[in-house]
Amino acid sequence: MSLLIKNGTIVNDDAMFKSDVLVHDGKIVEIAPSIDPTPGLEVVDATDRFVIPGGIDPHTHMQLPFMGEVAKDDFHRGTEAAVAGGTTMIIDFVIPTKGESLLVAYDRWRGWADPKVVCDYGLSMAITSWGPEIAKEMEMVTKADYGINSFKFFLAYAGVFMVRDEEFYQGMLQCAKLRALARVHAENGAVIAERCEHLLSSGITGPEGHTQSRPEELEAEATFRACTMASQANCPLYVVHVMSKGAAAAIAHHRKKGAVVFGEPIAAGLATDGSHYYNEDWLHAARYVMSPPLSRDPSTPNALMKLLAAGELHLTATDNCTFDCHQKSLGKDDFTKIPNGVNGVEDRMSVVWDKGVHAGIIDPMKFVAVTSTMAAKIFNCYPQKGRIAVGSDADIVIWNANATRTISKDTHHHAIDFNIFEGMQVHGVPETTICRGRIVWADGQLRTVQGAGRFVPLPPDSQIVFSAVDNRGKALEPVKVERAPYVATTLEAPDANANIVVKTRSAVPPGGISSIQF
Repeated sequence: MSLLIKNGTIVNDDAMFKSDVLVHDGKIVEIAPSIDPTPGLEVVDATDRFVIPGGIDPHTHMQLPFMGEVAKDDFHRGTEAAVAGGTTMIIDFVIPTKGESLLVAYDRWRGWADPKVVCDYGLSMAITSWGPEIAKEMEMVTKADYGINSFKFFLAYAGVFMVRDEEFYQGMLQCAKLRALARVHAENGAVIAERCEHLLSSGITGPEGHTQSRPEELEAEATFRACTMASQANCPLYVVHVMSKGAAAAIAHHRKKGAVVFGEPIAAGLATDGSHYYNEDWLHAARYVMSPPLSRDPSTPNALMKLLAAGELHLTATDNCTFDCHQKSLGKDDFTKIPNGVNGVEDRMSVVWDKGVHAGIIDPMKFVAVTSTMAAKIFNCYPQKGRIAVGSDADIVIWNANATRTISKDTHHHAIDFNIFEGMQVHGVPETTICRGRIVWADGQLRTVQGAGRFVPLPPDSQIVFSAVDNRGKALEPVKVERAPYVATTLEAPDANANIVVKTRSAVPPGGISSIQF
């Protein structure tokens, strides 16, 4: 199949220029100021439009079994929502149950995803328990046959996903050895569990209890702790869903000391805040329950966008994990039973454009970087993904910066009956989405084929992640001081009629330890 995009302005993370784009067999084969159409070419007019790399959402949870429920967006509906919003690749998470083989869980996720996805996808692996067998399987899944190059550790969800600090540290040592990226959900799970018990015993059972059980100071503390341990392990770290200023400040602190740390804010945190948890409508409040919770500080969304602009945070995602109103209502008498998760995969691109580019905080090139290119580089599929260039996959979006749309549950493509961005008017609309050279979204309509997406193996040793690690490791090597044999003093026990006698001896006396006299 061949496709010609005419008269658009190409935007990459480092340049903008007017040019035509020719696509053949799923690849970009030519970029030139003017390409003449030939018979059989499908022509897409991109006049007054931007031609950008398809979005990459590096953090989704499609059809995740969680808290006794299964997320409503499966790999079919979830990826349809993605392409409708201009995202052409997701990275989902294999999450084994505690004690389960990584290989068994991996096969289950592939079995769910491969027959359903309408766009390309990759996988990251969660580590929910630890031991020699897990370490061995981590090595196995980084091979080309499996294509995993990142591992996620939860410092929250005690008794379900959470690992202890020493397990997290051992896991990061293994990640560093394998040249795989460690990712962390940073909250203080032990304290959260105690706070939940206290709040419930105090009669606080509604969604407001969720945010009070997880104050953002606990996210900041856990983020600082995770970064500190990563530095000790000399392991690059990726902090998922950075929701608060304190967590972002912890990342900046460690980066200023030379640590390799990446921060990922999500669409929800860039456009909404924690005031929703105190809404008098219980169901309205419950819809926003996620972990970490939305910041209680209404200035946080704008602050996070500015940190993206400054390079203190690095890319955007969604943590898309959707539960409908019925599922949320299962926690009506106990906020700890409200399934955690919100939507975002369809609206991320427009939210970031509206809150970033339209607001004058970032430019279109930075938009491409934080919605696509940086993810492609970190997860080692660049320039196959994340760039408009000859030889790259033809994952392309025709973006209308001047158009607006109003987000609504009535028009979105998620499998849930609400949208946390309901009623928000956003500037920036994906008019056409192209996956591997095939138009899958145009004129407000999906043109998808279930199962047409491909699994993208993600090799380890990403250069943007690991290029500084070896030299940093040399600087962190233990230091041994060479010294002369130690000569110590000891007290000889005196008899009743004698004065205390002080003798000297070498650290290891000639006759051995037994010859020491006391």
